[in-house]
Amino acid sequence: MSKRMPRAVTDFQRRHPDVWEAFTELGERCHEAGPLDEKCRRLVKLALSIGAGLEGATHSAVRNARKSGVTPQEMNHVAVLAITTLGLPAATRAMTWIEDGSRPK
Repeated sequence: MSKRMPRAVTDFQRRHPDVWEAFTELGERCHEAGPLDEKCRRLVKLALSIGAGLEGATHSAVRNARKSGVTPQEMNHVAVLAITTLGLPAATRAMTWIEDGSRPK
């Protein structure tokens, strides 16, 4: 279990290990299901979490993107691209989430 995950998630993992294992496997299968390379997949996941307005998912997407070599500038570009689709407030919120997730722990 990851120490970075919210307590509710780790509690769920503990209570429902079989469901968590299936969920994790589904995520892995989805990640490998198409032609996008790792970096592109990570940017898409970041954009989806921003678009859905999910702070925790955005933080996770930022951490995973960083591990895959995505630069802070590339992640911020995703937030800038959100301006004309989601609006300036949502994009600036995303920029703060990206900054939060980019800080060393």
